[in-house]
Amino acid sequence: MEQIFVCILLVAVFMAFVKEWFPPDLVAMGAFVLLMISGILPVEKALMVFANPAPIIIACMFILSAALERTGTIDALGGWFEKVAGKKELRVLMVLMLVVAVMSAFVNNTPVVVVFLPIVLALARKHNLIASRLLIPLSYAAIVGGTCTIIGTSTNLIAAGIAEETADPRLQEFGMFEMARLGLIFVAITFVYMLVVGRRLLPERVTLSTLFEAEEGKEFLTVAVISEGSPLVGKKIAETRLSKIREFRIIEVTRATERLEMPLNEVVFLAGDQLLVKSRVEGVIDAGETAGLKIGGDGELGLESLRTDSAVLMEGIIGPGSSLLGQSLKALNFRQRFGVLILAVHRRGENLRERFEDVKLAFGDTLLVEGSVERMNKLFQERDFINLSRPKGRPVRRSKVPFAIGAIALFMILGAFKVAPLIVLALAAVLLTMFTRCIEPNEAYGAVQWKVIFMIFGMLGMGMALESTGVVASLSNWVKDGVAGGYGPLVMISVIYLLAAVLTELVSNNAVAALLTPVAIGVAGALGSHIDPRPFVIAVMFGASASFSTPIGYQTNTYVYGAGGYRFSDFARVGIPLAVLLWIVASLLIPLIWKV
Repeated sequence: MEQIFVCILLVAVFMAFVKEWFPPDLVAMGAFVLLMISGILPVEKALMVFANPAPIIIACMFILSAALERTGTIDALGGWFEKVAGKKELRVLMVLMLVVAVMSAFVNNTPVVVVFLPIVLALARKHNLIASRLLIPLSYAAIVGGTCTIIGTSTNLIAAGIAEETADPRLQEFGMFEMARLGLIFVAITFVYMLVVGRRLLPERVTLSTLFEAEEGKEFLTVAVISEGSPLVGKKIAETRLSKIREFRIIEVTRATERLEMPLNEVVFLAGDQLLVKSRVEGVIDAGETAGLKIGGDGELGLESLRTDSAVLMEGIIGPGSSLLGQSLKALNFRQRFGVLILAVHRRGENLRERFEDVKLAFGDTLLVEGSVERMNKLFQERDFINLSRPKGRPVRRSKVPFAIGAIALFMILGAFKVAPLIVLALAAVLLTMFTRCIEPNEAYGAVQWKVIFMIFGMLGMGMALESTGVVASLSNWVKDGVAGGYGPLVMISVIYLLAAVLTELVSNNAVAALLTPVAIGVAGALGSHIDPRPFVIAVMFGASASFSTPIGYQTNTYVYGAGGYRFSDFARVGIPLAVLLWIVASLLIPLIWKV
């Protein structure tokens, strides 16, 4: 009965992940707590999940990556890329993939992609290149680059952490660069594939900002003040002449120095109200003929004396930790809250220009925003948005670059020689960056994606339940006898890699690593005590990172999905041949590199 309960719970968890009924961290932790309440996982044993070093090391990698960001190291590398990339698509593609793959081997690949997104988009606009032909390769390079080291991707750390907790001495101490032998081959194959085959399959899609490039006429943001005795007093916008003026839109209303938060169509004008207006020149002239409205606040209509700011157009992505997730623009009162206009939303392959106010925002949605430079800067300082139009302009601590790079370098070198456990070295490296003020403690805590960490803890608990109830042993024997048909370890390694690669296209790669690693070890044990389980764990590591065919399996794919204006089918067309090719290569080389 316990096995049946755990299996039903596992199916429910996967369904919740795929259907996105609730955030993945809540689903995973909810299942973990349910296992404790049911008694399947005794509390004392369940708490051992929190002793697993993998989530702590992953949290440390988030902080070390943030330290490189705050010191401007990643931005500097991005700037160097911009200088050497050239103007031709082929050269840009080659340099981009090479730089990103190398960086992703040592730094969490998500911030690498976040930093490079606006750089690549700006480069595409500057040299008249098509951004959609560059962003999928950017994500793929980040994914395969991360497979080269134990810290390059969280899946490696999770699988290694679970394996090292077993009593089998053959699964102890995965080396820092142990995966590099196959990881570098993955990078080379991906590089050649994208330049020779994938490049021909890449689509030509328009980003949101290009939808509006053809619109003529310069737009302005200006202030209009309702004077005493104005016929506008006591009326709503829809009841006035202002609602009928073309190219004239009221963004917000300020009353007694405070911006009104209510919806604009409900505002009743009072004398002294200041209106922030977006308009073309002809709209300003037309509005200036309205009695009781002072354009620019000084009562003069002459355009030279207007206090106007040029409206700028920028793109931003809703981040995974955004406070806006699950809420609509209308419910958020977005225009009044931020003082900017939302012109369009990109959602899963579709550019929405109308009736998007009621759409609930989700991770990866791209918003096209228009407003003043000041308001834009304020908007993108929020953690809710990732700026695609230009890198963040906050000050960096360039004098601390040697300390940040030194901390990472020491961590890598000492880890390679196994001077101390990785968790000790990771914590020491983080403390070094904090004591040297590369990153402040509050910034460090904010850099950790706690949703990812708690999802990992929850799925580790799920994996523990699968093992303790005997589900892993039953599943291992079933896979060995029913799926492999007695073909032996070589086929099993291929099957495990394929299973991990398919599942990671549907749910989080971290969840797949947490669930499949005990199964892989169990399959190796079912084949015989003489079979080394290490290559089976390696198959999980590489398979769980092989997310190329959908935009939802890996976070970097989700980022470029919205930014590049892609459709779901674009990833399948470009990614499936690459995924199959890497599966074949992994099936042949894993048993050779790691002797079965």
